[in-house]
Amino acid sequence: MKYSLSDFDYNLPLELIAQAPVNPRDAAKLLIVDKTNKKLEHQKFSDIVDYLEKGDVLVVNDSKVFPARLFGHKKTTGGAVEVFLHKKINENTWECLLGGRVSEELVIELAPKFEATVKINNHDGTWQVEFNKTGTNFFSAISKIGHLPLPPYIKRPKDQKEDKRNYQTIYAAVGKVGSVAAPTAGLHFTNRLLNKIKAKGVIIERVTLHVGLGTFSPVKTENILQHKMHSELAEIDKATIKRLKKAKVQGKRIIAVGTTSARTLESWGQAEFPDKYSAWTDIFIYPGYKFKVVDALITNFHLPKSTLLMLVSALTGKDFMFKAYQEAINQSYRFFSYGDAMFIH
Repeated sequence: MKYSLSDFDYNLPLELIAQAPVNPRDAAKLLIVDKTNKKLEHQKFSDIVDYLEKGDVLVVNDSKVFPARLFGHKKTTGGAVEVFLHKKINENTWECLLGGRVSEELVIELAPKFEATVKINNHDGTWQVEFNKTGTNFFSAISKIGHLPLPPYIKRPKDQKEDKRNYQTIYAAVGKVGSVAAPTAGLHFTNRLLNKIKAKGVIIERVTLHVGLGTFSPVKTENILQHKMHSELAEIDKATIKRLKKAKVQGKRIIAVGTTSARTLESWGQAEFPDKYSAWTDIFIYPGYKFKVVDALITNFHLPKSTLLMLVSALTGKDFMFKAYQEAINQSYRFFSYGDAMFIH
């Protein structure tokens, strides 16, 4: 069946857009979506353990969010410029979104002895920007001056201390810094809950997808097939792949935590299951797609007309997913990044 962008629209009352997470994290609501029997059930996120079985493989994205919004000024005139770091190109060059009047070779002063030079207009809304710091010096500098890039639908002051903790999964790896937005399905897990899940005999595996524009860039074409995803770096190490292959052969369920984990796993599958995987992926999953790796998915509720809503609709069928969303609205579930979750199985 052919779908248009308007097919993925729905009406969401503004008061259901979560402005902060619940505390504790695992007290969020959980909608159980049984895609086989077309049944819906209401639980708490901490009850997810009851729906997992010994031998299941839970795949999380261990990428770490960094403060990607920088505010500086033009070295020549002092005019304000916003730099939104999107994707690392090489040691000192990043693909960025820039706010303000900019042109190639413009020098932006971000802090004393910390500068950025605009190098190339990519003519897709992004620019290549060269920085005068690299490696740990670069990340140390932006950790001091950077701002957490909370989504625009969070309508409150965004430089709150607790967001630095709340907008990060508990399993984000120190050596995996690279996401400009959190893989939000993972925000619901607590250490206590993960320990209960492990005690049940569920295997937890890590993959990495550094979340960039590809995840939340809006679809602007009515024909969804004309949408071009921005690419994001996805990685699965050799040992993890070996275990994933064994689990698939044994018929174990592969459960992705979040659409980023799902896209990483399916990108690996599309590449014919290599023994080591590291690639820029622009995989776009929409209804009609046949999943090669993912059997079940833990995910949040996504924006209307988004590629993420298309992905979850591909797993359940579009009509049943929209029935689930309507049920969530009726039951006052909280939506988007800091909102509630669903388990599709």
